[in-house]
Formats: sequence, structure tokens, C-alpha cells
Amino acid sequence: MKRLFNWLLPHPVMTLILAIVWISLQNNLSFGMAVFGLILGVIIPRLTAVWWPDRPKSFKIGKMTAYVVLVLWDIIVANVEVAWIVLTRPNSKLRPAWIIIPLDLCQPEAITVLAGTITLTPGTVSSDVSNTGHYLLIHALDAPDPDAVRDDIKQRYESRLKEIFV
Repeated sequence: MKRLFNWLLPHPVMTLILAIVWISLQNNLSFGMAVFGLILGVIIPRLTAVWWPDRPKSFKIGKMTAYVVLVLWDIIVANVEVAWIVLTRPNSKLRPAWIIIPLDLCQPEAITVLAGTITLTPGTVSSDVSNTGHYLLIHALDAPDPDAVRDDIKQRYESRLKEIFV
């Protein structure tokens, strides 16, 4: 039975997310839209499962929810900080930096979430992942102390992602 469930729903969280996104995009909460969203939520992950052979064995949805809230808050704060920098500081006073972040994460999904988080936060952008997947190259708009930026990313985001993707 478990094998049938894993074959039918290889990514149950993605199934749920796809159904919710479908209903949200339709802006019409009806039984038909919910059923069609669930059908899409079953079919799309099933058709794309071949490209996810090493998906995480465990995923903690509660910790991911807390992570999303943290990232949304950080995006709001970073927007204000970047706006302040742009409005008050001349370009000659900016201290941009390329920063290499050594990664403790080894799952591609977790590294992708980390890179996306960095890019979504104004003032930083993920530029490259090393061929081995052990380093992430980012650019910071204003980094007086690049080591502090690196340590903040590792402590604030990477440590949480290690708990989420086990």
C-alpha cells in the first residue's frame, strides 16, 4: 500500500501546493476547481518524478512554515534598508563584495532554496554554485564586513534549512 501511495503521490507536499496555487489563480473556490487542482497536483508531480530521483527523504513542513515567515520578514526589512542606501548614500560610499559561502547543505533542493532566499532578499544575489556543490558565490550591494554577511547567511538560513531537509 505504501509503495502504491509513493508511486501515486511522489511529492505529497507539491501536490497540496499545486492544488492551492491552482485554486488561488482561478480566484474561484468551488468543488470543481478544488478537484481539478488536486488532479493537477497528482499528475504534475507524477510526470516530473523521474527528474527527482534523490528527493529528500524527510521534509518538516512546520519548520518550513517558520522559515518562510522569517524570509518574508527579512525581505521587508531588506527592502527598507536597500531603499535607505539608495536614497542616502552615494555610490562612492558603497562597499559591494563578492562573498563565497562554504555550504554544509548537500541536498540540491536545500541549496536551491538557500540560493533563492539570498536572491529574494534585496541587496544580495546568488551568482553561482561550485561544480561540487560545496560553495555558493553571492554578491552583496553593501557589505562592510563580508565575513559577517557570510556568517549571518549560514546561521540565519542554512542552519534552518539543515533542520528542514533531513
